[in-house]
Amino acid sequence: MNGFYPEIEPYRHGMLSVGEGNEVYWEECGNPNGKPVVFLHGGPGGGSSAKNRCLFDPARYRIVLFDQRGCGRSTPHCSTPEADLASNTTWHLVADMERLREHLEIDRWQVFGGSWGSTLALAYGETHPERTSELVLRGVFTLRKAELDWFYNGGAGNLFPEAWARFLEPVPVARRGEDLIAVYHDLLHDPDPAVHQSAALAWSGWESRTLTLRPRQDLLDAFSSPEFALAFARIENHYFRNGGWFEEGQLLRDAGKLSGIPCVVVQGRYDVVTPAKTAWDLKQALPGTELIIVGDSGHSFDEPGTLPELISATDRLAGG
Repeated sequence: MNGFYPEIEPYRHGMLSVGEGNEVYWEECGNPNGKPVVFLHGGPGGGSSAKNRCLFDPARYRIVLFDQRGCGRSTPHCSTPEADLASNTTWHLVADMERLREHLEIDRWQVFGGSWGSTLALAYGETHPERTSELVLRGVFTLRKAELDWFYNGGAGNLFPEAWARFLEPVPVARRGEDLIAVYHDLLHDPDPAVHQSAALAWSGWESRTLTLRPRQDLLDAFSSPEFALAFARIENHYFRNGGWFEEGQLLRDAGKLSGIPCVVVQGRYDVVTPAKTAWDLKQALPGTELIIVGDSGHSFDEPGTLPELISATDRLAGG
């Protein structure tokens, strides 16, 4: 299998009340009697898409997708003034996953996540290993300070200097020597729409220009939607400013809690957003991990070299 499975539509969907005024959109696709899998989108704040359904054999999987708090089809959307980021943390999302699992009457499920989705997958698996049948991860990200500094405080800018210059445009010159995650927090929450919208588009644009080995106009277009960019940037910045509410190195420190759970990691060699070092560190912390480094891929899940490896992993695990 070298490409996506055929496009499918949900056979069931709804909104789940998860507290603090939040309603989370969820859907089920594929075989209602198949192996349960939950897809965790990236960002945080990226939302799920129809293409995400097509990573799994619809004849063998009961495919669950949901939009995390504040983004996608969940409400309130973080591009609106009424969205409360105080009730949007990693541990709220872990609890939301458990509430959704119970709502759907699923005993155990495979947990599939890339980028931020891998962070949430590890946090969920380490909290609820008895509910996690397997982990399939891509572009592993654990929110350690070095990982955040690499992407937001200049490291990756050495590889993409022209994109980095655009990221710096909204930042006052006098503040460019500060922690840019903190500076962007102030910009994204400035009451002036001209300030916060400009910052959101610059934040979102930086990510879209670094996701793939070769530039892709479809990603540049998707990330330049003002509504998407504002929610995406505000949620990401909120999580990264708070280090994901983890102790430094927590997800790798606690990886032993996943012992015995099959774990497959697909990692692009030239992933600039979440460099391969973190996937390697996870393999050392969880020795049974199957690490597949794709030699000609960047960060995105649908890179030509990454996609077939991800689908091969879900195919191999479908009968487990």
